[in-house]
Amino acid sequence: MNQDATVSLRHGVSYGLLGLPLAFVALPLYVLLPNHYAREFGMPLATLGAVLLLARLFDAFSDPLLGRLSDRLFAHSRRAVLGVGGVSAVILALGMQGLFFPRVSSPEALRYWALGCLLVVYTAYSQLSIAHQSWGARLGGGELHQGRIVAWREGLGLVGVLLAAVLPSLLGLSVMIAVLALALAMGWLAWSQAPEPHRPETAVPGASIASFWHPWKQADFRRLLAVFMLNGIASAIPATLVLFFIQDRLQAPATQEPLFLGAYFLSAAVSIPLWLRAVARWGLARTWLAGMLLAIAVFAWTAGLGQGDATAFLIVCALSGVALGTDLALPSALLAGVIAKRGDQGRLEGAYFGWWNLATKLNLALAAGLALPLLDVLGYTPGGRDPDALRTLGLAYAVLPCALKLAAASALYFLLIRNPSGQSLLPKGHS
Repeated sequence: MNQDATVSLRHGVSYGLLGLPLAFVALPLYVLLPNHYAREFGMPLATLGAVLLLARLFDAFSDPLLGRLSDRLFAHSRRAVLGVGGVSAVILALGMQGLFFPRVSSPEALRYWALGCLLVVYTAYSQLSIAHQSWGARLGGGELHQGRIVAWREGLGLVGVLLAAVLPSLLGLSVMIAVLALALAMGWLAWSQAPEPHRPETAVPGASIASFWHPWKQADFRRLLAVFMLNGIASAIPATLVLFFIQDRLQAPATQEPLFLGAYFLSAAVSIPLWLRAVARWGLARTWLAGMLLAIAVFAWTAGLGQGDATAFLIVCALSGVALGTDLALPSALLAGVIAKRGDQGRLEGAYFGWWNLATKLNLALAAGLALPLLDVLGYTPGGRDPDALRTLGLAYAVLPCALKLAAASALYFLLIRNPSGQSLLPKGHS
């Protein structure tokens, strides 16, 4: 792929289409699943939080190993990457079927079934995601070009999120799983026709132990990862609690849930091209900072919302979705810049994205493993109407994420923007 050219429609779709089913999976796993197991199977929040925490911790710490595997596959051949990815796609579809339609009924057996299915799903999902992300980073380019590559992946991913948001309530979970399986097949076929990733002229040290820890030796990576984790925790908490907030704090009917989620993700999809124009003017880091500040200014209003405020919450969802566009399209492009800047392009993308995805999973693990048990201890139960408990739910959903987002924005400014060595994480020559 020509690094200086605009990403063509054919190249963008062929690479980015796999982002649709991968993002499709994410919403059921991180948003629908906690609510599904709590309400349909009566699993206590403390138990549910523990199961999700254990599974996500395993998933998180396996990602660097999967990243090392990805580098080995890329060093071997393009066919090896696609072959292992195809197997992972099949396992992922089967695992999701088992997770949402358990074959056991007793409370104890259900805990172990859920944990086992989660481990299978997370491992397959992570292998496929890391390989796909690494492929995109290996396509090269400057700030704007990498931003466009990631935008295709995340933009099509948002289509997947929208489908995942509306299908369960409109057509049921069975249809959701069937659509996911079809999307995985189509995404893999498109991926097999994507532009060839960059292959280095020298040998790739993908199999060495040193390569496993190599990203942590890079100060640029450590600074960027710190910002990414703070911002990720801020986003993971409301993602885990959103359905509880809608159903119990707002007391909105179930038919409105797809409307809220749809407005959020549709706004994100529409905003990405606008944010890319901002990148051309301000650069990746400053544009990401603008998105964070917008998110804080908008989302803080949710703390004051309660029963009957569905319209106000819909507006918040739409405006927060605009801010979400920066979280989706820009951090991975910044990481690709770190890789290129350090001379590791075509060599160690899997190592970098393995640790990167570990951070993502830790954010989700902390959100579920801490927020859900904390709400349980403070007296909140799904379906309850105790005013104090609902007030606690509102604080956990709105105030805490805003505080964390503000910390992330401060870290971005002082560690990357104001720091001279962090100002340019991407080569400027091809922007």
